[in-house]
Amino acid sequence: MFVVTLSYTVPMEQVDAHLEDHRAWLDQQYAKGALLASGAKVPRTGGILLVVGLDRAAVDALLAEDPFAKAGVAEYDVVEFTATKTAEALADYRETPAS
Repeated sequence: MFVVTLSYTVPMEQVDAHLEDHRAWLDQQYAKGALLASGAKVPRTGGILLVVGLDRAAVDALLAEDPFAKAGVAEYDVVEFTATKTAEALADYRETPAS
């Protein structure tokens, strides 16, 4: 599982110019099962994505297709972690730690 933080690198007006395309891209990733959650940081300086079911190379490829990445309006920080405990509603996403 991956936590991806987006940080905007340009004024908000430039980010907003790509927001509709970014949201459509998010919808596509949810339909594919790649996203578990997403949303804006508070304050709105970027966003957070919770990515599942992919390896690191696939996550990098997925992020490269984000309209925000293509437009150069955001930078991404990717953290991989093993979700060994979850809320019951997320039990399907629990992972066994590597030995």
